[in-house]
Amino acid sequence: MTESPLVKRLLWSGLLAGAGAVASIAANRAAVMIWTRVFKEDPPE
Repeated sequence: MTESPLVKRLLWSGLLAGAGAVASIAANRAAVMIWTRVFKEDPPE
C-alpha cells in the first residue's frame, strides 16, 4: 500500500496538515498566554 506514489503523497499531505494545525494551536495558546500576562486581560477577538 505504501509503495504507491499517490498514497505516499496523500499521507504526506495529511501529515503536513496535521502538523500545521498543531503548530497553529500551539502558537495561538502561547500568544494568548503572553497577552494575558502582559496586559492582564483577555486578548481582543
